[in-house]
Amino acid sequence: MKVGLIGCGGMGTTHNLSLKALSSKMDVEVTALADCRPEFLEKAAEQWPNARLYKTGMELLEAETLDSVHICLPSYLHTEHAVAAMDKGINVFVEKPVCLTEEEAQKILDAKMRNKVQVMVGQVVRSFDEYRYLKDCYDTNRYGELKSITMQRVSGDAAWGFEDWFHKEDKSGSVVLDLHVHDLDFLRYMLGEPDSFDVRATAFESGMINQIFTTYEFGKVFAVTEGIWDISSALPFEASFHACFEEASIVFRGREEKPLAVYKNDGTIEYPKLEREYDVKDDSAGINVSNLGPYYTEIKYFIECLQGGREVEVAPLEEGIKSVRQGIEEWRRAKEYVKRK
Repeated sequence: MKVGLIGCGGMGTTHNLSLKALSSKMDVEVTALADCRPEFLEKAAEQWPNARLYKTGMELLEAETLDSVHICLPSYLHTEHAVAAMDKGINVFVEKPVCLTEEEAQKILDAKMRNKVQVMVGQVVRSFDEYRYLKDCYDTNRYGELKSITMQRVSGDAAWGFEDWFHKEDKSGSVVLDLHVHDLDFLRYMLGEPDSFDVRATAFESGMINQIFTTYEFGKVFAVTEGIWDISSALPFEASFHACFEEASIVFRGREEKPLAVYKNDGTIEYPKLEREYDVKDDSAGINVSNLGPYYTEIKYFIECLQGGREVEVAPLEEGIKSVRQGIEEWRRAKEYVKRK
């Protein structure tokens, strides 16, 4: 399989390292790379000395014949590159959020239907072992019915973006579509569409939403989420959840030595042993991601779907679009709330 990688920065590095690890086990090779910054392009090319190098993603797509392309660009560039790739008959792995507006959502859905290609969205939380464990407990009623869940995704201010694109609301979708979208997507994945939801938020001095609290009702299940880009870039990133079932609470704190624990109603505590498919940490991406395992898992799944002629089911385009649409509505309500204050 010939793969192209567009965007060799933070998330692109994560994809590049995962693809390199997978290439030792699967018939896959990155044959083309694109980035407008020579230093990032050269660094990425160290993994693939024979890859052809391009300054822009559009140049790559115009010149190359590929089986798939990974789009790891700033969010506001996702749609135009994904559509261009699909119009060349190339299967697409696009990072989240897949798009930022309803107009873009329709464009990308139309392109997939028009070209009959496979598209997967990098909603990577669906591939995290701890979240997969939680979903399995929910699906199997291992600890009875789920009653409530709280989820947090806390980050320091996103200060690493190229040309500071994170702080431009029309380019990142604010903390809502960039960070919080992970938790709202997982809730949808596990519980379906919310029956109702309510939003509270804060904003930077610029007016851009930097913190969102959303409460949801999914049938009998009550959920609360917080996503924040803190005012300080020094605050370390941490994801967490606390899921209250009838017979136990499952708690995940991403920075703990034993991050996942099950607190049973008989007073005992268990630390589930998760069989990690790929357990490698690498800080070279320069972002708030160091564990490559979930990225390896989702990319491996995408490759297996393409090679086996199977439809993507874990995080297909349609699911990524639904999460963006939910996020857009929460973002709108967040801005209204801040304006009222």
